[in-house]
Amino acid sequence: MSIAGWTERSRAGGRPACSWSVSLLLVGLVLVGTAWTSEGTAKSNRASSIKPTQELATLLSSHEALLKPFAGSASLGLVLARRPITEARTMLPVLGHKRSSDGRRWLRVGIPGRPNGRTGWISQRATVLTVTYWHVLVSTSSRRVSVYRRGRRVRAFNAIVGKASTPTPLGKFFVEESIKLPAGAVGAPFALALSARSTVLQEFAGGPGQIALHGLTNVGGTLGTAASHGCVRLDNGAMSWLVRRVGPGAPVTITG
Repeated sequence: MSIAGWTERSRAGGRPACSWSVSLLLVGLVLVGTAWTSEGTAKSNRASSIKPTQELATLLSSHEALLKPFAGSASLGLVLARRPITEARTMLPVLGHKRSSDGRRWLRVGIPGRPNGRTGWISQRATVLTVTYWHVLVSTSSRRVSVYRRGRRVRAFNAIVGKASTPTPLGKFFVEESIKLPAGAVGAPFALALSARSTVLQEFAGGPGQIALHGLTNVGGTLGTAASHGCVRLDNGAMSWLVRRVGPGAPVTITG
């Protein structure tokens, strides 16, 4: 795996530091949600958004995403069967089910990429349905990452989030890929590349401005601050803990 840098800057030398490309290169990463009116409201809304389980669809072949659940509906584009960096099977969160008049079964799924928060309908054929019990909640206001299992918080970590000029976007996303990075890579030892894209950086170093949670190696920073180009940086130990439990398809909610 070669390194192309990220949308952040590395600690040594000022080279690009947070960008991913599609040929096993690390390409642009940067992290969407609603601002809450009060701390009490925020806690209530966050708790209600954490479901104990999330159904996932693993794609056994590439699927065309449609606007509505019937053949001939407007196309939203092709969702490839494998992810661009790791070539692992694509796993998408399932948000609904429908059977069309011709008897075909459809799944409403989250779709990675721009615009953020896209959903569409794919045929259930050539998919495998599973469930994850994990959910990651990123709070950009408290600069903390909370990890839930079966709807209950099990760990929380201090984090570095996007600065004012390149904020971490808010909303409901999911993990696209879980990536083990070489020791010399920015953000090592691990990254969880998300379905989110930066709302400021449309592209960076040939990458799509994709958001990720990643480690501190070769980029550094002080936990609990807003200093990144949009990515969420965690202590290396926290990232190691996270990737052993949270995998592709798992929901990631980012709030203000």
